Amino acid sequence: MKTKENIMNKKIDKTCTQEAGLDNHNGGEVEEEPPGRRAICGEAEEELPGKTITGRQRYFGQTADADWNDWKWQFRHRITTIESLSEFIPLSEKQRKDLELVTGCYPLSITPYYLSLIDLHDPEDPLWKQAIPSILELTMGQVGEEDPLSEERDSVVPGLVHRYPDRVLMVLTDICPMLCRHCTRKREWHNGGWVRSGEEIRAMLDYIRRHVAVRDVIISGGDPLSLSTQYLEFVLAELRQIEHVEIIRIGTRFPVVLPQRIDDELCRMLSKYSPIWLNTHFNNHREVTPESATACDRLLRSGIPVNNQSVLLRGVNDSGWKQTKLCHALLRIKVRPYYLFQCDEVQGTEHLRVPVEKGIEIIRGMRGYTSGLAVPTFVIDLPGGGGKVPVQPDYTLTQAGDELFITNYQGHLFRCHNPKDGLIDDPAFTADFAAGTLTANTGEVRNADRVGV
Repeated sequence: MKTKENIMNKKIDKTCTQEAGLDNHNGGEVEEEPPGRRAICGEAEEELPGKTITGRQRYFGQTADADWNDWKWQFRHRITTIESLSEFIPLSEKQRKDLELVTGCYPLSITPYYLSLIDLHDPEDPLWKQAIPSILELTMGQVGEEDPLSEERDSVVPGLVHRYPDRVLMVLTDICPMLCRHCTRKREWHNGGWVRSGEEIRAMLDYIRRHVAVRDVIISGGDPLSLSTQYLEFVLAELRQIEHVEIIRIGTRFPVVLPQRIDDELCRMLSKYSPIWLNTHFNNHREVTPESATACDRLLRSGIPVNNQSVLLRGVNDSGWKQTKLCHALLRIKVRPYYLFQCDEVQGTEHLRVPVEKGIEIIRGMRGYTSGLAVPTFVIDLPGGGGKVPVQPDYTLTQAGDELFITNYQGHLFRCHNPKDGLIDDPAFTADFAAGTLTANTGEVRNADRVGV
């Protein structure tokens, strides 16, 4: 019997196949899920003394390695209904009804890989909070806006956002392997899975060709790596034909939620269109696994630098030690902590948002106590399309004349000389410097025995 989950998976896979060339290992036919998911997942094993049973062993113990490591298998077997979720998490009747209400508005999708990382006995687990729906998405759902960043207003053609002078954002699809509960484009979840048509892509490319100020193109979604490698290569190849496009960036969460997608075929393709930068989205140190580390290493060895853009989330990464642990884990796998975003004012996310002061406190608590490489820039993407602005701790207390009074990370006060603006351009200054008789305001000769080069 075909379940609702099977039909939904087939519908989305068919969309990918037709619009983006997303084929699979069965000549384009999507495999039926074998009857009885419990037969796939297995009953929860009793943990042996001295042995830790992983989520994969516990819930997907009978899945062959070849399937588990196949990103298309993972994609087809996403958990997308409350019925299938209940086979992993025991749900009361009230919980089931609450979740059905939520998913009627904001759907559910979790890859088997990411599900295997979640502590399914703990609703406060930081990975649970990102993946599993909460009734708070509805009860607090009137706070915020559907499109707080005004992307639709700034779309010059369908799918192409041009807000900053030298860069544009291409949104190629709304399909994702996992529907993150804090997603800034949650409004797109109602649309059932779409991929930009060839005509829409050509309209985007034509706009970019006509606007020579555009030097940076960001490819996003949904998740653009949900598309086939061939489809993605078509877009990259066309962009590389535009002379004034210098760099291409790809925004994706696949290294975190489905790292199997980062295979040799994809990396070989991406390496042909360098320089490409990849921004991913680790939010908690437990997401940094051997599989995700391997995925990032493949990208790096293919000449694709990897940056991380976290979102500050309640109960996920909202303390200095959690952020430090995450950023240290990222540096160990050679991923640069780039941004820490204040969670956008999106409807259905208010329960995950924390005050801006918390983000500033976190950065203050990290600065000086760990390497600057490990400290991301805390950023707010302003509502109404105002753009990204950094919000950092202020260490400058006051200025008196040519002196600044600044505190360091320990709170100690320091006095710093502040040079005058334009001094080097003063002709008299230049002449005195060349003669070796540069004199301060006090009349004292400084560096009279040195030669200016």
